[in-house]
Amino acid sequence: MAKKENKIKVTYTKSCIGYNKKEAKVLESLGLKKLNDSNVLPDNDAVRGMIFKVRHLVCVENV
Repeated sequence: MAKKENKIKVTYTKSCIGYNKKEAKVLESLGLKKLNDSNVLPDNDAVRGMIFKVRHLVCVENV
């Protein structure tokens, strides 16, 4: 029986202009290109770490 994996929805809410360039790269790696883009991602340590880096630019909710 397969284990059900938790998912989280990440929404890009604030522009990264004026912030560190690395934060723009993290947003891209999360699959967020334009403002108000959303992406459903697996809830694991790697994704949580990326979200922590750009927590002031995104909103996160459980799915």
